[in-house]
Amino acid sequence: MLNAVGQLLPLAVGVAISPIPIVAVVLLLMSRNAAATSTGFAVGWVAGIAAVLAVVALAAGAIHTGGDSAPSPGVAWAKIGLGVLLVALAVRQFQVRGDHATPAWMTAIDRFTLARAAGLGVLLAAVNPKNLLLCVSAGLLLGTAELAVGPAIGAGAIFVLLAATTVVIPVIGYRLAADRLRAPLESMQRWLSANNHLVMAIVLALMAASLIGKGLEAL
Repeated sequence: MLNAVGQLLPLAVGVAISPIPIVAVVLLLMSRNAAATSTGFAVGWVAGIAAVLAVVALAAGAIHTGGDSAPSPGVAWAKIGLGVLLVALAVRQFQVRGDHATPAWMTAIDRFTLARAAGLGVLLAAVNPKNLLLCVSAGLLLGTAELAVGPAIGAGAIFVLLAATTVVIPVIGYRLAADRLRAPLESMQRWLSANNHLVMAIVLALMAASLIGKGLEAL
């Protein structure tokens, strides 16, 4: 299990420092209905990560051995393919690093309800290509780690908890000390809004290198 957690750790960190969900939760914490919408977003974010991880891990585990004792070459090539996609996304993020245009959903965030905030959390975790690829990569690694059910669930839970920390911790902190957190959150939001493409390019490139390396090793 510890070996599997070690392989999942870089991907969990990659999801955790993904700038867009952090910006989203900060904006929600500064909105009119901060307590409800930020909580809904955090729940949706955790649920989206967990759902993608579970589905991919189960599918990868089913095809890993290909019906015999040898690991499936298809899984190794899938890791390499995901790594290549991450490289392409990293290049794209680097190319648009000077684009500071504000997405439409960010401008409407002050009018979000709890349900819409939860839906946004799920979308950013399970539909947004950058976070989706990181979660799929983690599910692929978990599903091919050849763990028993208990350790696999434990490793998956650790991944989800680590991946969700940068969204969940601000939400909890807001409930404990809203006034003291407002200024630091505003400063963080401004910095991430200005630098999110560069941060994401670096994260995706590092994750791509790790995934391609594991795929080549398994061939």
